[in-house]
Amino acid sequence: MDLITIEYIGKQPKLNNPMFIEGLPGIGNVGKLAVEHLIDSIKAKKFAEIYCKDFPPQVFINPDGTIELVKNEFYYWKAKKKEQRDIVLLTGDYQGLSSQGQYELVDTILTIIEKLGVKELYTLGGYGLGHDITRPQVLCATTDKQLVAPMKKHGAVFKRNEPGGGIVGASGLILGLGKLRGFQGACFMGETPGYLVDPKSAKAVLKVLMSLTKIDIDLTALEKKAKEIEQIAQQLREMETTSKERPEDLKYIG
Repeated sequence: MDLITIEYIGKQPKLNNPMFIEGLPGIGNVGKLAVEHLIDSIKAKKFAEIYCKDFPPQVFINPDGTIELVKNEFYYWKAKKKEQRDIVLLTGDYQGLSSQGQYELVDTILTIIEKLGVKELYTLGGYGLGHDITRPQVLCATTDKQLVAPMKKHGAVFKRNEPGGGIVGASGLILGLGKLRGFQGACFMGETPGYLVDPKSAKAVLKVLMSLTKIDIDLTALEKKAKEIEQIAQQLREMETTSKERPEDLKYIG
């Protein structure tokens, strides 16, 4: 097996001026949740799988007892209305574990979507705050200054007064290496506590995507998941409060 192996499913799609949307695991799993919900909602079709030696050395066990090697997956969707555009989507089980693996994977991803006619990149992720938040904003970073105003119109926020930072992982690297190849695009980062899977933040990111893509998506399932996560978070807070109020109990733990 090579470092990266691509398995195509049927014929590669023929697309008209497609945009690319990435959502891989990361902080709060915001990007992955958003893209997977989008894929399910629009019934996007899978056309390729990527296997890589830089993924964790493991397989998943399916409900029927069979195993499946961890991977990344490409999907596509053909526009249904004049105001919409074709879309290429990427999600997966993991990102690369090393810097070299990340660069090799992203280079392969860009080569694949370039051949499909993609010129615009949109990557998704979480912006970890380390504390609870009621109404998450969607922060944005772009490859070009002229994209700032259009992204604001779609609901994204630019926090210019904060000190400069970085975007770690595929969401940043796809934009960075993509810019060197002539791609344009933006990264949408939903604010999140960062310590639990965050459907609420994924919902906020999807609202920006709905404006960008002109696609209506039912967000009910994400809202339900968000309530479940809030209940779990509340239980964890109560447990933490109880443990602080009764420190003497720790003396009996061997």
